[in-house]
Amino acid sequence: MNTSYRRRRLSLALLSIISQGFLFAQQPEKNPFSQNSTAHAPHILSKEAVYGHKAMVVSAHPMASRVGAEILQRGGNAFDATVAVQFALAVVYPVAGNIGGGGLIVARMPDGKTFALDFREAAPILASRDMFLDSAGNVIPALSTHGHKASGIPGTVDAMVQLHKKYGKLPWKALVQPSVDIARKGVFLTTREADGLNEVRESLEQYNPGKSYFLKADKTRWKAGDKLVQEDLAQVMERIRDKGRDGFYKGKTAELLLAEMKRGGGIFTQKDLDAYTAKWRTPLRGAYRGYDIITMPPPSAGGVGLLQMLSMLETYPLKEWGVNSEKTAHCMIEVERRSYADRAEYLGDPDFYNVPVKGLLSKPYLASRMASYNPDKATPSSELTFGKDVRKYESDQTTHFSIVDPSGNAVSLTTTLNGAYGSKVVIGGAGFFMNNEMDDFSVKPGAPNMFGAIGGEANAIQPRKRMLSSMTPTIVEKDGKLFLVLGTPGGTTITTSVLQAIINVVDHNMTAQQAVATRRFHHQYVPDIVRIESGTFSAEVESALQRKGHSFRNIGAIGKVEMILVRPDTSLEGAADPRGDDSAAGF
Repeated sequence: MNTSYRRRRLSLALLSIISQGFLFAQQPEKNPFSQNSTAHAPHILSKEAVYGHKAMVVSAHPMASRVGAEILQRGGNAFDATVAVQFALAVVYPVAGNIGGGGLIVARMPDGKTFALDFREAAPILASRDMFLDSAGNVIPALSTHGHKASGIPGTVDAMVQLHKKYGKLPWKALVQPSVDIARKGVFLTTREADGLNEVRESLEQYNPGKSYFLKADKTRWKAGDKLVQEDLAQVMERIRDKGRDGFYKGKTAELLLAEMKRGGGIFTQKDLDAYTAKWRTPLRGAYRGYDIITMPPPSAGGVGLLQMLSMLETYPLKEWGVNSEKTAHCMIEVERRSYADRAEYLGDPDFYNVPVKGLLSKPYLASRMASYNPDKATPSSELTFGKDVRKYESDQTTHFSIVDPSGNAVSLTTTLNGAYGSKVVIGGAGFFMNNEMDDFSVKPGAPNMFGAIGGEANAIQPRKRMLSSMTPTIVEKDGKLFLVLGTPGGTTITTSVLQAIINVVDHNMTAQQAVATRRFHHQYVPDIVRIESGTFSAEVESALQRKGHSFRNIGAIGKVEMILVRPDTSLEGAADPRGDDSAAGF
């Protein structure tokens, strides 16, 4: 069978599943393990797990999960599926899926070898430290979050090309073709997707005058069941399919992108597009109660923060205290507070700033951070700062997917436009959203970004520098074998959501689905508030925590964790977060 025929056959098969539904089982099986005591607790949301004997894909959209799983069943590996899912999400999940943004990958091979791929966006060459400040040095409202100057140079396409070139098995064109087909045929909107597009209608009209992208032709509101057809995006995906990297960073797509930036006062140049490259990095490694944690290094703040918090929590009996109990919550909030204080001072792009990773993860240093911990009282953030002696220890909107293939390759990928629908700018003639990642820099020391996080010199704007990220793609090993693959969207809540999901499995003996469905809480040092989901704590626990000095704010859903758990019999449990339309597909 020749290559072109095989590619054509695969493309037709994928188009069939898109139009007719998924061909192999994705319905949940009955959990073969007995439920533990937390199974029906009020703080756990409802959604069924999916079980597979060979492979699993968990993502934010059912169609993307189906495309990835079909790639695996037809002989592709986890890296092939990663490419296909990433591009599919760019079509079916425009709120965060993207080719106009970036992301981070942590991956593990069957032999235990690991790698990280950083495709975080980079500041344009013409970017400057004070580009979002007025003449008086004040932050100009919305300039770093909306419009053409809010975007960094996209990294998604370059990363997928590099990943496939190094590790892929199936032909590149076969992996991109599903996204072409979906964009051209159209995708039916869910209630959440329709509501999301309706909510940004005014911004779309404001930042895209004369364009009709993501607006209904008859000017009415979107509703569930409406079909979204994206012909211009289909043509962009065809150019990526046929020309790889040059189909995006050069030629017609690049011309459209640069013309759009010029129209809106952006500062992109062809030199920016030519210079961008995703970077291979070495994952961070840590340990928690006998489990090995593999996670993302800087420019992610998430990996360092996750390992810090797990290390600080390891000395406390969380299992004995229970899920979301007064003692557990108080201790975790105080640990989160201290880690995020360090984040504000020390984390940034390691290519531009000497991030003291070894010191931040040193056990003596972390012990010193907990010296002020009081089990009976909250530590006000105003009385707490970053650890000033760290160097002496030196010797919302994002999406995530997790994949495990039949050979045991595992990929944890978090990708983002930053805010929902990014900068709200759609590239004319191309039909894709641009990111608003420039807001993830410290536009001014001490000034909060859109997620309320603050930062300093380590994360100041510089040309070609990568902005700090909260993304925390993570893999967990047990006894040297693959155990968990997980990650989540959620801005600054990403790291604490991953933390709580791991603790739910390791300390509280939950299944994967229970772990991702348990209601979450978050503290990030500044503002000094505990963000919670409705029902996270009982009234009694919440009152007790308030007496300790904690203040709460209900912010709705926190994160959407996508987890794959390797069960004792080596089969896989795929857990999609019930907070969205997320879906697991396996076989």
